[in-house]
Amino acid sequence: MAAQEKAQTLAGLRSLPRNVWVTTTTSFLTDISSEMIIYLIPLFLANVLGASTAIIGLIEGAAEMMSSLLKALSGWLSDRMGNRKRLTVAGYALSALVKPFLYFSGGWQSVFAVRLADRIGKGIRTAPRDALIADSIIPQNRGTAFGLHRAGDTAGAMIGMMIALLIVLATQSQSLTLSRETFQMLVIIAIIPAILGVIVLAVGVKETQRAAADHRAGRSAIPAFSSDFKFFLGVVFLFALGNSSDAFLILRAQERGLSVAGILGMLISFNLVYAVLSGPLGALSDRIGRRRLIISGWLIYGVIYLCFAGAMTAAHMWMIYALYGVYYAAVEGTTKALVADLTLPEQRGTAYGIYHALIGLAALPASLLAGVLWQGIGEWMGFGPSAPFVAGAMLALTASLLLAVRWRGTAQGYLR
Repeated sequence: MAAQEKAQTLAGLRSLPRNVWVTTTTSFLTDISSEMIIYLIPLFLANVLGASTAIIGLIEGAAEMMSSLLKALSGWLSDRMGNRKRLTVAGYALSALVKPFLYFSGGWQSVFAVRLADRIGKGIRTAPRDALIADSIIPQNRGTAFGLHRAGDTAGAMIGMMIALLIVLATQSQSLTLSRETFQMLVIIAIIPAILGVIVLAVGVKETQRAAADHRAGRSAIPAFSSDFKFFLGVVFLFALGNSSDAFLILRAQERGLSVAGILGMLISFNLVYAVLSGPLGALSDRIGRRRLIISGWLIYGVIYLCFAGAMTAAHMWMIYALYGVYYAAVEGTTKALVADLTLPEQRGTAYGIYHALIGLAALPASLLAGVLWQGIGEWMGFGPSAPFVAGAMLALTASLLLAVRWRGTAQGYLR
Protein backbone atom coordinates (compact mmCIF):
# COMPACT_ATOMS: atom_id res chain seq x y z
CA MET A 1 0.00 0.00 0.00
CA ALA A 2 2.84 2.39 0.85
CA ALA A 3 4.55 1.61 -2.47
CA GLN A 4 1.31 2.29 -4.34
CA GLU A 5 0.85 5.65 -2.61
CA LYS A 6 4.47 6.57 -3.38
CA ALA A 7 3.94 5.70 -7.08
CA GLN A 8 0.78 7.84 -7.17
CA THR A 9 2.66 10.76 -5.63
CA LEU A 10 5.51 10.49 -8.14
CA ALA A 11 3.04 10.29 -11.03
CA GLY A 12 1.33 13.42 -9.74
CA LEU A 13 4.67 15.28 -9.50
CA ARG A 14 5.60 14.36 -13.08
CA SER A 15 2.30 15.74 -14.35
CA LEU A 16 2.73 19.15 -12.73
CA PRO A 17 3.01 22.04 -15.24
CA ARG A 18 5.90 24.47 -15.70
CA ASN A 19 4.35 27.27 -13.66
CA VAL A 20 4.29 25.12 -10.53
CA TRP A 21 7.97 24.26 -10.89
CA VAL A 22 9.00 27.87 -11.66
CA THR A 23 7.10 29.36 -8.72
CA THR A 24 8.51 26.61 -6.49
CA THR A 25 12.07 27.47 -7.64
CA THR A 26 11.50 31.17 -6.98
CA SER A 27 10.12 30.45 -3.52
CA PHE A 28 13.11 28.18 -2.89
CA LEU A 29 15.61 30.93 -3.75
CA THR A 30 13.64 33.66 -1.97
CA ASP A 31 13.44 31.62 1.21
CA ILE A 32 17.17 30.95 1.17
CA SER A 33 17.50 34.72 1.30
CA SER A 34 14.70 35.49 3.75
CA GLU A 35 15.24 32.73 6.27
CA MET A 36 18.94 33.55 6.66
CA ILE A 37 17.87 36.65 8.56
CA ILE A 38 14.15 36.68 9.36
CA TYR A 39 14.38 34.42 12.42
CA LEU A 40 17.36 36.41 13.67
CA ILE A 41 15.51 39.74 13.48
CA PRO A 42 13.84 39.18 16.91
CA LEU A 43 17.29 38.42 18.36
CA PHE A 44 18.76 41.47 16.61
CA LEU A 45 15.98 43.63 18.04
CA ALA A 46 16.31 42.20 21.55
CA ASN A 47 20.07 41.59 21.81
CA VAL A 48 21.51 44.48 19.76
CA LEU A 49 18.84 47.18 19.74
CA GLY A 50 17.35 46.47 23.18
CA ALA A 51 13.70 46.29 22.04
CA SER A 52 11.11 44.85 24.42
CA THR A 53 8.89 41.86 23.57
CA ALA A 54 5.94 44.26 23.22
CA ILE A 55 7.84 46.22 20.54
CA ILE A 56 8.82 42.98 18.79
CA GLY A 57 5.18 41.89 18.85
CA LEU A 58 4.12 45.27 17.42
CA ILE A 59 6.67 45.07 14.58
CA GLU A 60 5.83 41.49 13.60
CA GLY A 61 2.08 41.88 13.99
CA ALA A 62 1.83 45.20 12.13
CA ALA A 63 4.07 44.01 9.30
CA GLU A 64 2.04 40.85 8.81
CA MET A 65 -1.23 42.76 9.03
CA MET A 66 -0.12 45.20 6.33
CA SER A 67 1.02 42.31 4.17
CA SER A 68 -2.26 40.50 4.45
CA LEU A 69 -4.41 43.57 3.77
CA LEU A 70 -2.47 44.06 0.54
CA LYS A 71 -2.99 40.40 -0.34
CA ALA A 72 -6.73 41.05 -0.51
CA LEU A 73 -6.29 44.06 -2.80
CA SER A 74 -3.65 42.37 -4.96
CA GLY A 75 -5.68 39.19 -5.35
CA TRP A 76 -8.76 41.14 -6.41
CA LEU A 77 -6.65 43.25 -8.78
CA SER A 78 -5.20 40.13 -10.43
CA ASP A 79 -8.77 38.99 -11.14
CA ARG A 80 -9.62 42.39 -12.60
CA MET A 81 -6.48 42.56 -14.72
CA GLY A 82 -6.65 38.95 -15.89
CA ASN A 83 -2.91 38.84 -15.20
CA ARG A 84 -1.26 37.14 -12.22
CA LYS A 85 2.37 37.32 -13.36
CA ARG A 86 2.95 41.09 -13.22
CA LEU A 87 1.90 41.46 -9.61
CA THR A 88 3.75 38.31 -8.57
CA VAL A 89 7.03 39.52 -10.08
CA ALA A 90 6.57 43.04 -8.67
CA GLY A 91 6.06 41.70 -5.16
CA TYR A 92 9.16 39.54 -5.20
CA ALA A 93 11.20 42.42 -6.67
CA LEU A 94 10.16 44.87 -3.93
CA SER A 95 11.16 42.47 -1.16
CA ALA A 96 14.55 41.91 -2.80
CA LEU A 97 15.19 45.65 -3.17
CA VAL A 98 14.52 46.62 0.46
CA LYS A 99 16.45 43.81 2.12
CA PRO A 100 19.88 45.57 1.95
CA PHE A 101 18.60 48.43 4.13
CA LEU A 102 18.63 46.11 7.17
CA TYR A 103 22.42 46.45 7.07
CA PHE A 104 22.13 50.10 8.15
CA SER A 105 19.43 49.68 10.83
CA GLY A 106 20.36 51.49 14.03
CA GLY A 107 17.05 51.39 15.90
CA TRP A 108 13.86 49.36 16.04
CA GLN A 109 12.08 52.02 13.97
CA SER A 110 14.31 51.39 10.93
CA VAL A 111 13.88 47.62 11.29
CA PHE A 112 10.13 48.24 11.43
CA ALA A 113 10.29 50.23 8.17
CA VAL A 114 12.24 47.53 6.34
CA ARG A 115 10.02 44.73 7.66
CA LEU A 116 6.96 46.71 6.60
CA ALA A 117 8.30 47.24 3.06
CA ASP A 118 9.32 43.58 2.79
CA ARG A 119 5.87 42.45 3.89
CA ILE A 120 4.26 44.87 1.41
CA GLY A 121 6.16 42.99 -1.30
CA LYS A 122 4.87 39.71 0.10
CA GLY A 123 1.38 41.15 0.20
CA ILE A 124 1.54 42.12 -3.45
CA ARG A 125 2.77 38.73 -4.67
CA THR A 126 1.15 36.04 -2.52
CA ALA A 127 -2.49 35.91 -3.66
CA PRO A 128 -1.71 36.27 -7.41
CA ARG A 129 0.98 33.58 -7.09
CA ASP A 130 -1.36 31.16 -5.32
CA ALA A 131 -4.06 31.85 -7.91
CA LEU A 132 -1.50 31.31 -10.67
CA ILE A 133 -0.67 27.88 -9.25
CA ALA A 134 -4.36 26.99 -8.83
CA ASP A 135 -5.14 28.15 -12.39
CA SER A 136 -2.33 25.98 -13.75
CA ILE A 137 -3.35 22.67 -12.17
CA ILE A 138 -6.28 20.23 -12.39
CA PRO A 139 -8.37 19.83 -9.21
CA GLN A 140 -7.21 16.27 -8.55
CA ASN A 141 -3.58 17.43 -8.21
CA ARG A 142 -4.07 20.64 -6.23
CA GLY A 143 -2.85 19.19 -2.96
CA THR A 144 0.22 17.78 -4.70
CA ALA A 145 1.00 21.13 -6.39
CA PHE A 146 0.66 23.22 -3.25
CA GLY A 147 2.49 20.57 -1.25
CA LEU A 148 5.41 20.71 -3.69
CA HIS A 149 5.44 24.50 -3.50
CA ARG A 150 5.58 24.39 0.29
CA ALA A 151 8.32 21.76 0.15
CA GLY A 152 10.45 23.94 -2.14
CA ASP A 153 9.79 27.00 -0.02
CA THR A 154 10.77 25.16 3.13
CA ALA A 155 13.84 23.48 1.62
CA GLY A 156 15.07 26.98 0.75
CA ALA A 157 14.42 28.07 4.31
CA MET A 158 16.43 25.14 5.63
CA ILE A 159 19.40 25.92 3.38
CA GLY A 160 19.22 29.61 4.33
CA MET A 161 19.36 28.70 8.00
CA MET A 162 22.25 26.31 7.43
CA ILE A 163 24.20 29.16 5.82
CA ALA A 164 23.29 31.40 8.76
CA LEU A 165 24.41 28.71 11.19
CA LEU A 166 27.81 28.41 9.49
CA ILE A 167 28.26 32.19 9.63
CA VAL A 168 27.27 32.33 13.31
CA LEU A 169 29.64 29.48 14.20
CA ALA A 170 32.46 31.16 12.28
CA THR A 171 31.95 34.59 13.85
CA GLN A 172 30.66 34.10 17.39
CA SER A 173 30.67 30.38 18.15
CA GLN A 174 28.40 29.50 21.12
CA SER A 175 27.44 33.03 22.15
CA LEU A 176 23.98 33.30 23.67
CA THR A 177 23.36 36.66 21.97
CA LEU A 178 23.54 37.87 18.38
CA SER A 179 26.13 40.48 17.35
CA ARG A 180 25.55 43.35 14.94
CA GLU A 181 28.50 42.30 12.74
CA THR A 182 27.16 38.77 12.25
CA PHE A 183 23.71 40.06 11.35
CA GLN A 184 25.12 42.54 8.83
CA MET A 185 27.21 39.85 7.14
CA LEU A 186 24.11 37.67 6.71
CA VAL A 187 22.16 40.57 5.20
CA ILE A 188 24.83 41.05 2.51
CA ILE A 189 24.88 37.35 1.58
CA ALA A 190 21.06 37.18 1.51
CA ILE A 191 20.83 39.70 -1.34
CA ILE A 192 22.17 37.23 -3.96
CA PRO A 193 19.47 34.49 -3.89
CA ALA A 194 16.75 37.14 -3.57
CA ILE A 195 17.75 38.69 -6.90
CA LEU A 196 18.14 35.28 -8.57
CA GLY A 197 14.60 34.34 -7.50
CA VAL A 198 13.13 37.43 -9.20
CA ILE A 199 15.02 36.68 -12.43
CA VAL A 200 13.86 33.04 -12.52
CA LEU A 201 10.23 34.09 -12.03
CA ALA A 202 10.29 36.93 -14.58
CA VAL A 203 11.82 34.71 -17.27
CA GLY A 204 10.20 31.37 -16.53
CA VAL A 205 6.57 31.80 -15.49
CA LYS A 206 3.78 32.05 -18.08
CA GLU A 207 0.43 33.76 -17.67
CA THR A 208 -2.43 31.26 -17.70
CA GLN A 209 -5.09 31.41 -20.38
CA ARG A 210 -7.75 30.85 -17.73
CA ALA A 211 -7.09 34.16 -15.94
CA ALA A 212 -7.11 36.08 -19.22
CA ALA A 213 -10.32 34.36 -20.35
CA ASP A 214 -12.10 35.17 -17.09
CA HIS A 215 -11.02 38.80 -17.46
CA ARG A 216 -12.31 39.04 -21.05
CA ALA A 217 -15.60 37.47 -19.99
CA GLY A 218 -16.11 40.29 -17.50
CA ARG A 219 -16.47 37.98 -14.51
CA SER A 220 -13.93 39.68 -12.29
CA ALA A 221 -16.20 41.86 -10.15
CA ILE A 222 -16.26 41.17 -6.41
CA PRO A 223 -17.82 37.68 -6.28
CA ALA A 224 -20.46 36.09 -4.09
CA PHE A 225 -18.71 33.30 -2.22
CA SER A 226 -20.31 30.07 -1.00
CA SER A 227 -21.39 29.63 2.61
CA ASP A 228 -18.84 26.83 3.03
CA PHE A 229 -16.02 29.18 2.04
CA LYS A 230 -17.28 31.92 4.38
CA PHE A 231 -17.51 29.45 7.26
CA PHE A 232 -14.01 28.17 6.58
CA LEU A 233 -12.67 31.73 6.60
CA GLY A 234 -14.30 32.36 9.99
CA VAL A 235 -12.74 29.26 11.53
CA VAL A 236 -9.32 30.10 10.06
CA PHE A 237 -9.56 33.60 11.57
CA LEU A 238 -10.34 32.14 15.00
CA PHE A 239 -7.36 29.80 14.78
CA ALA A 240 -5.10 32.66 13.65
CA LEU A 241 -5.97 34.70 16.75
CA GLY A 242 -3.99 32.16 18.74
CA ASN A 243 -1.19 31.84 16.21
CA SER A 244 1.16 34.64 17.29
CA SER A 245 4.41 35.36 15.49
CA ASP A 246 6.98 32.57 15.67
CA ALA A 247 9.33 35.29 16.96
CA PHE A 248 7.99 34.38 20.42
CA LEU A 249 9.05 30.77 19.93
CA ILE A 250 12.56 32.01 19.15
CA LEU A 251 12.58 34.12 22.29
CA ARG A 252 11.20 31.18 24.27
CA ALA A 253 14.05 28.98 23.01
CA GLN A 254 16.61 31.61 24.02
CA GLU A 255 14.91 31.98 27.41
CA ARG A 256 15.22 28.19 27.87
CA GLY A 257 18.98 28.43 27.24
CA LEU A 258 19.57 27.87 23.51
CA SER A 259 22.49 29.79 21.99
CA VAL A 260 22.14 31.63 18.67
CA ALA A 261 23.78 28.65 16.92
CA GLY A 262 21.46 26.29 18.80
CA ILE A 263 18.40 28.27 17.71
CA LEU A 264 19.48 28.03 14.08
CA GLY A 265 20.04 24.29 14.49
CA MET A 266 16.55 23.98 15.96
CA LEU A 267 15.07 25.87 13.02
CA ILE A 268 16.94 23.69 10.53
CA SER A 269 15.44 20.58 12.18
CA PHE A 270 11.98 22.13 11.93
CA ASN A 271 12.39 22.96 8.26
CA LEU A 272 13.76 19.51 7.47
CA VAL A 273 10.61 17.91 8.88
CA TYR A 274 8.43 20.52 7.13
CA ALA A 275 10.14 20.08 3.74
CA VAL A 276 10.16 16.27 3.80
CA LEU A 277 6.48 15.95 4.77
CA SER A 278 4.87 18.81 2.78
CA GLY A 279 4.76 16.98 -0.55
CA PRO A 280 3.45 13.63 0.74
CA LEU A 281 0.86 15.25 3.03
CA GLY A 282 -0.31 17.57 0.25
CA ALA A 283 -0.78 14.55 -2.01
CA LEU A 284 -2.54 12.74 0.85
CA SER A 285 -5.13 15.52 0.99
CA ASP A 286 -5.98 14.76 -2.66
CA ARG A 287 -6.95 11.24 -1.55
CA ILE A 288 -8.44 11.46 1.95
CA GLY A 289 -9.84 15.01 1.88
CA ARG A 290 -8.63 18.42 3.02
CA ARG A 291 -10.82 18.78 6.12
CA ARG A 292 -9.45 15.69 7.85
CA LEU A 293 -5.88 16.77 7.33
CA ILE A 294 -6.50 20.36 8.47
CA ILE A 295 -8.28 19.25 11.66
CA SER A 296 -5.47 16.81 12.42
CA GLY A 297 -2.89 19.54 11.82
CA TRP A 298 -4.65 22.00 14.11
CA LEU A 299 -4.90 19.39 16.88
CA ILE A 300 -1.17 18.69 16.50
CA TYR A 301 -0.57 22.45 16.75
CA GLY A 302 -2.53 22.62 20.01
CA VAL A 303 -0.59 19.77 21.59
CA ILE A 304 2.73 21.22 20.47
CA TYR A 305 1.89 24.67 21.86
CA LEU A 306 1.07 23.10 25.22
CA CYS A 307 4.46 21.42 25.05
CA PHE A 308 6.10 24.78 24.32
CA ALA A 309 4.37 26.14 27.43
CA GLY A 310 5.76 23.33 29.56
CA ALA A 311 9.24 23.07 28.03
CA MET A 312 11.86 23.02 30.77
CA THR A 313 15.15 22.83 28.89
CA ALA A 314 16.79 23.86 25.62
CA ALA A 315 16.69 20.23 24.47
CA HIS A 316 12.92 20.15 25.02
CA MET A 317 12.49 23.24 22.82
CA TRP A 318 14.62 21.74 20.06
CA MET A 319 12.63 18.47 19.95
CA ILE A 320 9.24 20.16 20.16
CA TYR A 321 10.12 22.70 17.46
CA ALA A 322 11.15 19.90 15.10
CA LEU A 323 7.71 18.29 15.58
CA TYR A 324 6.15 21.71 14.92
CA GLY A 325 7.07 21.06 11.27
CA VAL A 326 4.42 18.31 11.11
CA TYR A 327 1.67 20.88 11.70
CA TYR A 328 2.96 23.18 8.96
CA ALA A 329 3.39 20.33 6.47
CA ALA A 330 -0.16 19.11 7.07
CA VAL A 331 -1.93 22.46 6.97
CA GLU A 332 -0.15 25.17 4.95
CA GLY A 333 -0.49 23.71 1.46
CA THR A 334 -3.75 21.92 2.25
CA THR A 335 -5.61 25.08 3.25
CA LYS A 336 -4.55 26.78 0.00
CA ALA A 337 -5.77 23.80 -2.01
CA LEU A 338 -9.07 23.95 -0.11
CA VAL A 339 -9.53 27.63 -0.99
CA ALA A 340 -9.38 26.63 -4.68
CA ASP A 341 -11.81 23.74 -4.06
CA LEU A 342 -14.38 26.12 -2.56
CA THR A 343 -14.22 28.90 -5.18
CA LEU A 344 -14.68 29.41 -8.91
CA PRO A 345 -11.69 30.15 -11.17
CA GLU A 346 -12.70 33.78 -11.70
CA GLN A 347 -12.88 34.26 -7.91
CA ARG A 348 -9.55 32.80 -6.92
CA GLY A 349 -7.35 35.88 -6.81
CA THR A 350 -9.89 37.62 -4.59
CA ALA A 351 -10.45 34.46 -2.53
CA TYR A 352 -6.77 33.96 -1.79
CA GLY A 353 -6.46 37.66 -1.00
CA ILE A 354 -9.29 37.55 1.54
CA TYR A 355 -7.95 34.32 3.05
CA HIS A 356 -4.50 35.82 3.60
CA ALA A 357 -5.97 39.16 4.73
CA LEU A 358 -7.95 37.53 7.54
CA ILE A 359 -4.85 35.73 8.76
CA GLY A 360 -2.97 39.02 8.70
CA LEU A 361 -5.75 40.91 10.48
CA ALA A 362 -5.47 38.37 13.26
CA ALA A 363 -1.66 38.64 13.31
CA LEU A 364 -1.49 42.04 15.02
CA PRO A 365 -3.83 41.28 17.96
CA ALA A 366 -2.36 37.76 18.24
CA SER A 367 1.22 39.02 18.47
CA LEU A 368 0.37 41.98 20.72
CA LEU A 369 -1.59 39.67 23.02
CA ALA A 370 1.34 37.25 23.12
CA GLY A 371 3.72 40.07 24.08
CA VAL A 372 1.40 41.29 26.84
CA LEU A 373 0.76 37.76 28.12
CA TRP A 374 4.50 37.06 28.21
CA GLN A 375 5.54 40.05 30.33
CA GLY A 376 2.30 41.33 31.84
CA ILE A 377 -0.81 39.28 32.44
CA GLY A 378 1.08 36.00 32.25
CA GLU A 379 3.42 36.99 35.09
CA TRP A 380 0.51 38.31 37.16
CA MET A 381 -1.39 35.00 36.73
CA GLY A 382 1.71 32.91 37.42
CA PHE A 383 2.14 31.54 33.87
CA GLY A 384 4.98 33.84 32.79
CA PRO A 385 6.33 33.15 29.27
CA SER A 386 4.10 30.03 29.04
CA ALA A 387 0.89 32.10 28.85
CA PRO A 388 0.79 32.90 25.09
CA PHE A 389 1.33 29.24 24.21
CA VAL A 390 -1.49 28.03 26.46
CA ALA A 391 -3.82 30.60 24.85
CA GLY A 392 -2.78 29.50 21.35
CA ALA A 393 -3.46 25.85 22.18
CA MET A 394 -6.97 26.61 23.45
CA LEU A 395 -7.93 28.56 20.32
CA ALA A 396 -6.54 25.80 18.08
CA LEU A 397 -8.68 23.23 19.88
CA THR A 398 -11.77 25.42 19.51
CA ALA A 399 -11.19 25.92 15.78
CA SER A 400 -10.69 22.16 15.29
CA LEU A 401 -13.96 21.37 17.02
CA LEU A 402 -15.87 23.93 14.94
CA LEU A 403 -14.51 22.56 11.69
CA ALA A 404 -15.28 19.00 12.79
CA VAL A 405 -18.91 19.52 13.82
CA ARG A 406 -20.15 21.78 11.00
CA TRP A 407 -19.38 21.04 7.38
CA ARG A 408 -21.69 20.34 4.45
CA GLY A 409 -18.97 19.37 1.94
CA THR A 410 -19.06 19.48 -1.83
CA ALA A 411 -19.51 17.07 -4.69
CA GLN A 412 -15.77 16.83 -5.37
CA GLY A 413 -15.17 15.04 -2.07
CA TYR A 414 -12.02 17.00 -1.16
CA LEU A 415 -13.59 18.15 2.11
CA ARG A 416 -14.11 14.77 3.77
